[in-house]
Amino acid sequence: MKLDFNQKGYAFLSDDTNVLDARTLFLKTVQNTHYYEKLDSKPPCITPAELMLLWGLEKMKVVGVTGTNGKTTVTAAIYSFLLDLDEKPALQGTRGLFAQEKRIEAKSMTTPSILETLHNMKQTSDLGCNYFIMEVSSHAIDQKRIEGLKFALKVHTNVTSDHLDYHGTVEEYRRVKSLFFADETPKILNKDDINHITYNPKNAQSYGVDEPATFKVQAFSLLHGITAGIKHMQEEATFHSPMVGLFNLFNLMAAIGSVQMLTKRPIQEICDVVENFAGVAGRMEVVSRDPLVIVDFAHTDDGIHVVLESMKDRDISVVFGAGGNRDKGKRPRMGAAAGRYANKIYVTSDNPRDEVPEQILEDILVGLVGKENVTACPDRKLAIKMALDALEKNEVLLILGKGDEDYQEIKGVKYPFDDREVVRGLLDIQ
Repeated sequence: MKLDFNQKGYAFLSDDTNVLDARTLFLKTVQNTHYYEKLDSKPPCITPAELMLLWGLEKMKVVGVTGTNGKTTVTAAIYSFLLDLDEKPALQGTRGLFAQEKRIEAKSMTTPSILETLHNMKQTSDLGCNYFIMEVSSHAIDQKRIEGLKFALKVHTNVTSDHLDYHGTVEEYRRVKSLFFADETPKILNKDDINHITYNPKNAQSYGVDEPATFKVQAFSLLHGITAGIKHMQEEATFHSPMVGLFNLFNLMAAIGSVQMLTKRPIQEICDVVENFAGVAGRMEVVSRDPLVIVDFAHTDDGIHVVLESMKDRDISVVFGAGGNRDKGKRPRMGAAAGRYANKIYVTSDNPRDEVPEQILEDILVGLVGKENVTACPDRKLAIKMALDALEKNEVLLILGKGDEDYQEIKGVKYPFDDREVVRGLLDIQ
């Protein structure tokens, strides 16, 4: 990455040793030090911490959210609540860069390079933002892509198993996630999931539904959205949300607790703006209410388990597949997770990439041996049509894996495909 810089006598700034010249200052990071040390002559460089000071970014309150599931929804909720409370937040994550209720940059990596993150902080700071809310992936923690950042708050959603193709074991994945919570930075942790990580208890608060917590759900209903009564210290409050599912109650509690820790506002004042946040595109997105059809990004066995469990008071029909060129070990587990909750199961293609779609389906079906009402159909649009045609009253159809993706990747080509648009077309929804 190479940026216009115009400071310290340099026209440009880059973290890439291949583009260095006399007019370009080098940002030396943990990731690129290896390449820098190989250079015959060592050009002048600056560190991320020094760049933060140079750009005056130390005044921004940086909030990092990490977890297997929920990062995108929790960061978006914190951003939304702060906006409604007349604060000036920015948001960086899977969906792009946002400030002043506008998208500034398109979709990107969950956590980009430290140069891109600092550039995004500079852009949004220049717009007057004083909070920078960001998703933090396990890859970014392991690769030190957050080096030099001073967090005002760290948020834990949950830690189960994902990215085992990268981390190797669940234990290593959890170890890496736990590194994020090892210091004395203020942090808010999911008390119902606390056994899956280790953390420094200094400056730690918690939220919970079943377990005792600093921010505790006292009573809740999942009928017609989410309604909950909560308690924080001696304060009690209630909120309603149009979102659906038990895990979104956890996501909302993480966001409410975060905003209270950041702003110190009365808890009811924060709860009063919860209803304005309708959720994130492709995350438990209600595409149709009659019949009830929901699209979600869940693409792991744990993600499927969490989503389907949150709707277990209804009869469930589910359409899902598994991505090609990715962790094959999770495929039968994904099948088993669907089989545990769903009455009707349609196994189909996700993004097959370079793999044979039928082989991916066979891998998933290993986890569904003996299960009734299972249909395998590699054509995703046809699988959705079959599921809609067979949908009965009081059933919910969950279409999982792709969320708000607008393509399907097959043999290196991304073909236009959006689960939500397919549903709207089949149901003739304008």
